[in-house]
Amino acid sequence: MELSLVEISKPDEINFILGQSHFIKTVEDLHEALVQAAPGIKFGVAFCEASGECLVRWSGNDDAMLELAKQNALALRAGHSFIVFLGAGFYPLNVLNAIKNVPEVARVFCATANPTQVVIAETEQGRGIMGVVDGFTSKGIEDEEGIAWRKNLLRAIGYKI
Repeated sequence: MELSLVEISKPDEINFILGQSHFIKTVEDLHEALVQAAPGIKFGVAFCEASGECLVRWSGNDDAMLELAKQNALALRAGHSFIVFLGAGFYPLNVLNAIKNVPEVARVFCATANPTQVVIAETEQGRGIMGVVDGFTSKGIEDEEGIAWRKNLLRAIGYKI
């Protein structure tokens, strides 16, 4: 077995969700879940089929997000994994529960806009995701000023009253 890292390639401000599922209908069910969870959402989703033709299956409604999804899924090439890229102004917070409630979804590895590395294990059979490195190393513990900044930010962007 060999371990390697695959960096998710995307513009800094774009959010994505990386997960694993168990069936080819994942692509269509994720598409439906996304449009139902956030009307007007722009996205691209790609799914690494792990049997049959073993193709990257895809769907979505935004050409740029579709291209990111397809290219990153092809770079991952990890069995039954999926990746969803959200267009500008849409966030995992808006759709994450809908994605987790899709019956085929077995796990979500991350939902982030951070720079991300995916740890891949490769065997003679295929490739699988072992985990992710999401963002950077913690630098310390927040103080009162940090708490105030966090609370003000959440209120300023409308997530807390």
